[in-house]
Amino acid sequence: MEQKQKLIQGLQEIVTGLSQQADGHNIQSKIFASQGFSKLGKKYAEHVLEERSYVDQLIDRILDLGGQIKNSSKAETPVYNDPIEWIKYDLKISQDGLAWLATLIKEAQDDLTTFDILKEYYKDEEDDMFWAQQQLELIEKIGEQNWLYMQV
Repeated sequence: MEQKQKLIQGLQEIVTGLSQQADGHNIQSKIFASQGFSKLGKKYAEHVLEERSYVDQLIDRILDLGGQIKNSSKAETPVYNDPIEWIKYDLKISQDGLAWLATLIKEAQDDLTTFDILKEYYKDEEDDMFWAQQQLELIEKIGEQNWLYMQV
């Protein structure tokens, strides 16, 4: 019973954090698109849809486990006008989140349904982290202006 409550609490933390993250990515998508960086705007708009899908899956799982859904608030997060600074920030969020998520996945090993959902979410977040790392490496190689031009 305690294990189930721990999982429900962890899932709720993801629902709260990921809901806010989706809103943040939506804001960033609009900012980047308004600056003419249409590729970057589109990438983050698509990312919002992925995140909302995971939120829905996690809410359903909490309900399946008999938990209560909370619409919790989180601390304000920054908004960036500079796409490169945003990618640096988003990379740090991914790195920190993956470390925490790995511990929750271990907690879910005996709950295969939850384990599978979390494993897929982990893969998606890991892909995002790798993409951000790749972009920062590309910026180092080709320069900021060339990279920004690629985002138009």
